[in-house]
Amino acid sequence: MSRRIRRGVWLLLPLLGLGGVVATGAEPGHSHEEGPKVYAVHKTEEEWKHQLSPEQYKVLRQKGTERAFTGKYWNNHAEGTYHCAACGQPLFSSDTKFESGTGWPSFWQPLTPGAVENHEDRGFLMVRTEVLCSRCGSHLGHVFEDGPEPTGLRYCMNSAALDFRPKAK
Repeated sequence: MSRRIRRGVWLLLPLLGLGGVVATGAEPGHSHEEGPKVYAVHKTEEEWKHQLSPEQYKVLRQKGTERAFTGKYWNNHAEGTYHCAACGQPLFSSDTKFESGTGWPSFWQPLTPGAVENHEDRGFLMVRTEVLCSRCGSHLGHVFEDGPEPTGLRYCMNSAALDFRPKAK
């Protein structure tokens, strides 16, 4: 599926009545041939439910997606660092944030190469690349190959998966 069509599908979701946070029902664990990965931060689902808001839990632990143009960071222009809302790992810098026009915070690269992991996602009748926090395995969003230079990537993240920390003055 072309990049333009994939982007169009995401922009149509709110118009199709898929408002609010959409959970795909997928369970965390991210099985691989060698078995499920064990992350540095591991909690039971009950512990995650207690720590996270219901919206954060749907996004981070159930692979949900918030509605476009509704998250608290899609239009944030302050300088600082975006951390995983589940475990606090630094993920993205405001220096790599850009206006993608999609309604979600978008970045052209992670803060460090190992901050996130990419996994194939075959949900919503398309093949995409899911982005996970490498420390706790929480779902953050997806990465697409229609971003700006120098990487050409668009890390399209859910605000509910992020915790913004302003740059110290």
